[in-house]
Amino acid sequence: MSMFGDGLDQAVQRAFTRPVPKSAGAQMRYLVKQLGGTKAVARTLRISQRTVERYVKHQIKKPRPDLAARLEREVKKRWQPQIRAKARQQAATTGGIVIDTRARLGYTAPIGSTDQDRVRHLTVALPPQYAARLFDAQEAGAGDRELQEIAAEALKEVYFQDGGRRAGSLEEVRFTDIEHLEFDL
Repeated sequence: MSMFGDGLDQAVQRAFTRPVPKSAGAQMRYLVKQLGGTKAVARTLRISQRTVERYVKHQIKKPRPDLAARLEREVKKRWQPQIRAKARQQAATTGGIVIDTRARLGYTAPIGSTDQDRVRHLTVALPPQYAARLFDAQEAGAGDRELQEIAAEALKEVYFQDGGRRAGSLEEVRFTDIEHLEFDL
């Protein structure tokens, strides 16, 4: 599981205007419509085409837990693409993104400062350029490590340096041992 990628997806999903289909049959029918047939859905979910057809016809109603999780993930990934794009665009241009985290944060600074890592709980509004960088990196297929580095750089500028008003000699922020991470648009 990707902590940063999933967090960004959940933030965007809060912008949905309609609820995601709940039942397995409704989710399966939605995927069939989106992917253009039962064969493509079967390949995506790694099940047989006949099983997909049974869900569509209400012959099977309750999927096993691993299939239910894959089904829900695939539906949420494709649900309301225009709303998703609009929310990302707004965050990347005007709104920015809020990060709420409890993690071990420290920094590299000149000798004489107290740069020891410690667990902090931060809720920080990041400017739109960092939201844009996070979403662009996520769409480009960046892993958690790259997204974590972008978030650390954003926290360095916004939280530690306060937009250039303090800690000007701060070199690098360490963002590790993440206990909690949540994004909001």
